[in-house]
Amino acid sequence: MGPRSARYLTAVRVMVVDDDADVLSVVGRALAADGHVVVPADSVAATRALLATQEPHLLVLDLALPDGGGLELCRQIRADGYAFPILILTARSDVAARVHGLDGGADDYLAKPFAVAELRARVRALGRRATAGLVGTTRAARVLRGDLVLDFGARQATRSDVAVPVTPREWVILEILASHRGDVVPRSMLLEHAWGEATEAAGKSLEVLVARLRKRLGAGVVRTIRGEGYAFGAET
Repeated sequence: MGPRSARYLTAVRVMVVDDDADVLSVVGRALAADGHVVVPADSVAATRALLATQEPHLLVLDLALPDGGGLELCRQIRADGYAFPILILTARSDVAARVHGLDGGADDYLAKPFAVAELRARVRALGRRATAGLVGTTRAARVLRGDLVLDFGARQATRSDVAVPVTPREWVILEILASHRGDVVPRSMLLEHAWGEATEAAGKSLEVLVARLRKRLGAGVVRTIRGEGYAFGAET
């Protein structure tokens, strides 16, 4: 069998939530210039309505909204099972506000006023998982393989009805592979999205984690394609 190319997104769909028209305009232009698809929203209600029809790959969220708090919206989004990265924008820069934001389910925090270049860099970093085709394909999905059940929404794994421990980074690996539905994911791409860099040290860590996943979840859960990368599940 010849090599199969991995399918992944080249642009990130970013929902930007802010009631300041100037901020929406500046952020929207900057992210669009980087090739992203920008979906604007100016309230909690507008955000909830958009989420019902078009799940983003990444959310940029202001905390001060006219019809509710952004932090509570962040918590609700996580409670609903959405796993896309959330970058909080806020005029508050104190440590307590940053801690509350991260504890509420956000992945990153940027205080206003911010440098547009830094915002673009944060979005690129958070968007790495999205460009691997991760978000929106495995959220809330349950995968059954024999006696193995992987609940990606709850991040719970069981084998013969017995819970199996899986670390956050191991879940990232499984999610990236599962989102490609058996297609080969190049080793370098897996490293970039799970570790943020394709270094020798990261490569060694990947090998250890894949071996551990096979031991805990079964030999067929991750397939190695020599000289190419990895794929989810046994060959069919």
